[in-house]
Amino acid sequence: MSNDLVTVIYFWKLKQHKVGFALLHMALDRRVVRKFSGVRFAKMLGTGKGETFTPRDADANRWGALAVIEQSQLESLDASSLIKRWRKNSADEVRYLLDPISSHGLWAKTNPFAYSAVQTDGEVIAITRARIKWFQNLRFWRAVPPVTQSLHSSPGLINTIGIGEAPIGLQGTFSHWQTGAALRNFAYKGAAHQEAIAATERHNWYAEELFARFAVRDIRG
Repeated sequence: MSNDLVTVIYFWKLKQHKVGFALLHMALDRRVVRKFSGVRFAKMLGTGKGETFTPRDADANRWGALAVIEQSQLESLDASSLIKRWRKNSADEVRYLLDPISSHGLWAKTNPFAYSAVQTDGEVIAITRARIKWFQNLRFWRAVPPVTQSLHSSPGLINTIGIGEAPIGLQGTFSHWQTGAALRNFAYKGAAHQEAIAATERHNWYAEELFARFAVRDIRG
C-alpha cells in the first residue's frame, strides 16, 4: 500500500433512545463507508466490555467505524453526511488517527495495515481481531476470562474495549497503552496471555486472525 494512508477509528456513545438508529445504520452504512472516495478498507463496529467475548458483553450504546483512507480524503470523510449523522445521534465522539508500526495476519482476507510502518516511543494502540471457528466458540469463551483479567490489570494500559463485526464469531480488542514496552510486557510476559497463545496453537480455534500495533498520531474527543 501507499504511504499516503492513515487509519482512522471513530467511537460514538449514543444519545438516549438511539439504539434503533445504530442498528439500522450499522447495516446501511457498511457499504457507504467502503465506497467512500479514498477508502481502501472499512468496517462498521459494535463494541463491548471485552471480558468474555460473548453477546452479554455487548454495549448497545457505543459503536464505531474503522477506515484506512488516503490522507487527502480524510477531511472529506470527517465532514461527510455519514459521520455527521452518527455525530448528531451521539452524546460524544472520539476519533483516533493511527499509523501502523507492525501488522500480522489477515482481516477479511487482507492485511489492511500493511503500509508505511513507523516506530515510536510514545503511546501505542493494539488491535486484535479473529474469526473464530464455530465449533470452537465454547472452548474459546472458556479461555478468555483469565486473559481479560490480566489485560485490565496490566501496568501501562490506558483503555481497552471489545470490538466486533457481529455478536458471535467475529471478535477483537482495541487497547491503548502508555508505551510499546507496556504492550509487549503484557503480550509476551503475561502468564495468562502466554497460555492463551499456547491454547490457540493446540486447538487451532481461529479461521482468521490479525494483530496490529499503531503509533498514535492524534486523538480528538
